[in-house]
Amino acid sequence: MFQFPSKGNSDLSLVLCGAAGQGVQTLEEILVDSFRKAGYHVFASREYMSRVRGGSNSTEIRISSGRVRALVDRIDILLPLNGGIRANIRKRISPGTLILGDAGEIKDELADTEGTFLNVPLMEKGQEAGGPVYTGIVAAGLLAGLLGVPSEIPAGLLRDRFLAKSEKIVNNNLSALEKGMDLFRELKTLKSASVDISRKKEAVGEMMMNGSDAVSLGALAGGCDFISSYPMSPATGVLTYLAGHARTHAVAVEQTEDEIAAINMALGAAYGGARSMVSTSGGGLSLMGEGVSLAGITELPIVLHIGQRPGPATGMATRTEQGDLNLAIYSGHGDVPRAVFAPGSLEKAFRLTFEAFNLADEFQIPVFILTDQYFLNSFYNVPVFDTSGLKAQRFLVESDTGYRRYEVTESGVSPRSVPGFGKGIVGTDSHEHDEVGHVQEDFELRRRMVDKRLRKRKGIAERVIDPTMSGPNDYRNLVVTWGSLYHIVEEALEKAGLEETAHLHFDQVFPLHRGTRLYLEKARRVVAIEGNATGQFADLIRKETGFLIEDRILWYSGLQVPVETVVEKLLELLN
Repeated sequence: MFQFPSKGNSDLSLVLCGAAGQGVQTLEEILVDSFRKAGYHVFASREYMSRVRGGSNSTEIRISSGRVRALVDRIDILLPLNGGIRANIRKRISPGTLILGDAGEIKDELADTEGTFLNVPLMEKGQEAGGPVYTGIVAAGLLAGLLGVPSEIPAGLLRDRFLAKSEKIVNNNLSALEKGMDLFRELKTLKSASVDISRKKEAVGEMMMNGSDAVSLGALAGGCDFISSYPMSPATGVLTYLAGHARTHAVAVEQTEDEIAAINMALGAAYGGARSMVSTSGGGLSLMGEGVSLAGITELPIVLHIGQRPGPATGMATRTEQGDLNLAIYSGHGDVPRAVFAPGSLEKAFRLTFEAFNLADEFQIPVFILTDQYFLNSFYNVPVFDTSGLKAQRFLVESDTGYRRYEVTESGVSPRSVPGFGKGIVGTDSHEHDEVGHVQEDFELRRRMVDKRLRKRKGIAERVIDPTMSGPNDYRNLVVTWGSLYHIVEEALEKAGLEETAHLHFDQVFPLHRGTRLYLEKARRVVAIEGNATGQFADLIRKETGFLIEDRILWYSGLQVPVETVVEKLLELLN
């Protein structure tokens, strides 16, 4: 009999897989919300192929009595909806894996693995409920029963999800759910598997969201009222979220013909006073490079959300990597002051996206939010965000007849007005210009304007947020991370038991925090962990501080590095 959590663990790792278009995403969303409503802490992360239909996608759901926020390699229960299971899932199957599958679909495909196969007639029950499309909901009923989730919770979610379609579809789904519950009762009779994870009330009232939701909510809180983007995985979720809330939150949403149009349209909106945003991936940012430069010389504020994926070019369009740090820092020609955030948690994604709008407006610069596919497609429950003290600041002035848009100031920041707000003329130009905004080819003026714009760097540097430090104060070793690796490395360090090792995580990666070198020099050994092939952040630290991080754990398979791998590599280096 399989008993979960397995020995040495405190959570259950459940992996679902099936063909694109087979409803794996719906199954994941129903289960994740059901588990959370039943009182479990939940983490889920999906990986999917770059195609509309066919192939095989998967999602991992971790269920625990305590907070869980990272991806692991271990599979306790594997539930494939059909055959064609990909190699990256097969190699994770161990003797401790219970495989719940339909023998008619799977056949002997997994016979050479070390897992234990248990036949559950998912397809047959789906057909009985109304057709093969309901197979996933049968699986949801089976797993909900196994986790002790009251049937009314997933039933309520199914009603809410399908009521707009038809009563028949709702009833078919409820029938499929009940048939799945029946399968669990048979398993219970056979004493094949049991789960004993305590539930706590704290998770019930929390929010369930993913990275796209957190960035989008931060944008709404920050006063975003215009977004123009060309859809590009994995960043499209922000565009669709804001489109879905456009009417209720007064956001103008434009899907443009390409990324060049997107950023130029956003800059035009910013010229008119909107708080503008674009959402794209590395390939889209390449096309937006000229627009970044335009933002620099026109000094128009804009927020750019970049959902990273493996490059170069199309690379692996639906996979993950931290490969666009250099692109964000150096995109655009000429010298363009900027700030780059890379949140490591959903809470930070919300807060920093909010801050990005204020920072962009205060200094009239582009501000980047760097996420990645893993971060954007990972769900977990979070407490309701603390929004006290959040205030969208627009930093606009009313112009008078003598108004000069590009007035030279000590801070480098000129008073910003917008057309129609006052009696003055708000000039602007992509050429070098004078204080009024008129084109000039004056070499002294050129130096004056470049120096004015670059003086903003001092003020931007004063706003850099502190990196997050965890572990002992008198550390011997220091692990450095940025972006989506935060929770993975936190859990890995806890499991590794490296008592003299601390963790320094950067949610803002440019400009660097002024105290960075002091943190590094305090350690005898420093290790950088990044999701790219060269160590882009470690190289940035070398450039900005002179400190060379020689030990680097770099991961660039297209999948996120799991906790176990980080543990193994840290122990190799530091034990």
